[in-house]
Amino acid sequence: MLNTLRNAWKVKELRKKLIFTAIMLVVIRFGSQLPVPGVETSFFADFFANQTTDAFGFFNAMTGGSFSSMSVFALSITPYITSSIIMQLLTIAIPKLEEMQREGEDGRRKIAEYTRYLTVALALLESTAMAVGFGAQGLLIQYNAWSVIVAIAAMTAGSAFLMWIGEQITEYGIGNGISIVLLYNIVSSLPSDVNTLYTRFLAGQPIAFAAVYAVIILACIVAMVVFVIILNDGERRIPVQYSQKMVGRRMVGGQSSHIPLKVNTAGVIPVIFASSIMSFPVVISQFFQPDYTTIGGKILMVLNSSYWFRPEMPVYSIGMVIYLVLIVLFAYFYTSITFNPLEVANNIKKAGGFIPGIRPGKPTSDYLNNLLNYIVFIGACGLIIVSIVPIIVSGIFTVSRMSFLGTSLIIIVSVVLETYKAIESQVVVRNYKGFLSE
Repeated sequence: MLNTLRNAWKVKELRKKLIFTAIMLVVIRFGSQLPVPGVETSFFADFFANQTTDAFGFFNAMTGGSFSSMSVFALSITPYITSSIIMQLLTIAIPKLEEMQREGEDGRRKIAEYTRYLTVALALLESTAMAVGFGAQGLLIQYNAWSVIVAIAAMTAGSAFLMWIGEQITEYGIGNGISIVLLYNIVSSLPSDVNTLYTRFLAGQPIAFAAVYAVIILACIVAMVVFVIILNDGERRIPVQYSQKMVGRRMVGGQSSHIPLKVNTAGVIPVIFASSIMSFPVVISQFFQPDYTTIGGKILMVLNSSYWFRPEMPVYSIGMVIYLVLIVLFAYFYTSITFNPLEVANNIKKAGGFIPGIRPGKPTSDYLNNLLNYIVFIGACGLIIVSIVPIIVSGIFTVSRMSFLGTSLIIIVSVVLETYKAIESQVVVRNYKGFLSE
C-alpha cells in the first residue's frame, strides 16, 4: 500500500488530487470546530455524561464528534446517507425512477439531483427536531424563534456544504468523496477512544498487567480488522461458459467467465437499518425525558443496546435477539432488491452462456437464488459477529462504545480498501499511458 502511495505521489495529476483531498479534509476539520450561533456548545457533552444510554453514540461517531460539540457540521453527511438509501429503495419501487436509472449517465445525474434535494429536506427536518426538541432543555442560550431559526439554518447549511465537499472530492480528488468524509469523521474520534481504553484498562495497573492488557486489546482489534477484511472481500465465483457461434466467417465466443457473489452482499446497510429501527424510539424519547421505572421506560431499555450484556440486569439483553433477527431480515431484503437472479439468468441466456451443469433459464435462476440465500445468511452472521462484539465488551466491562469497532469498523475497512483500489487503478492507468507514449 505504501509503495502504491509513493508511486501515486510521483504522478503530477494524482499528486494534485491527493493534495486537493487533503485540503478538503482540513476544511472539514476547521468547520467541525465552528459552533452553531446561539448554541450552548457544552450541552450535548454534559447530556452524554449524564446519560446511561448510548442512543446518540453511533450518530456522534459518524459526525466525528461534531454533534456533541454542536458545530455547524453537527448533522455531518448522515442526511445524505439516509437520502441515498431512500432513493435506492424508491428506484426499485417507482418504475419512473427505475427507468431513469437505466437511461445511463443522464438518468443517474437526475437521480443524484433528487438525492441532493432530499438531503436538504432531511437536514432541515433533523435540525428542526434538534433545535425545537432540545432548545428548551438548554441547547439554545436564548430559546426564542430567532435563535431556533439561526440554529436550523446553520446546521442545514453545514450538512449541505459537507455534501458539496464530498462531491468535489469525488470529482477532483481520490475515491468516493462521501465515503472519505465519513471515514475521516470516524477516524477523528480515535484519540478519545484510545484514551478511554487507557483509562479503563491500563491506568493505575502494574506494568506487567498493563502490558498483558495492552497485548490482549491489540490482538482483539487486529483480529476484528482481519475478520472484517475477509468478510468484505470474500466472494463466491459462479463459473459461466459461453458457447461458440459463427459470426460472418469467424467463430466467436467460447470464453469462460464468472459471476462474483460477495459474501457480504448488502454491505453495512442491514446493521444501519437494524440499529436505526432499534434506536428510533430511544432517540425520540430523549426529547421528553422518559421515566425508566415505568413499563414504557423498561421497553426502551430493552431496545437500547447500552443495557445489553450488563451482568446486573441480564433481562434487557432480550433486545439483542430482536436486533440480530432484524440484521438477518434486512440482509435478505436489501440483497433481494439489489440482485435479481431471474434477470441475471436471462442475461446469461441471451449472451449464449450457461453455468456448467445447470440448464439455462429458470433452472439457472433457481440455482442462483438458492446459492444467494446461503451466501446472504453467512454474510449476515459475519455482520452479527462484528456488530455484537463491541456491545458485549461495552456491557460486561461498562466501557463506552468504541467508535472504530462494530459498524464503524466495517465502514473504515470498506472505504480504505475502496480508496486504495481507486489509487492503484489510476497509477496503473498512468503507467500504461507512459509506456505507450514512449
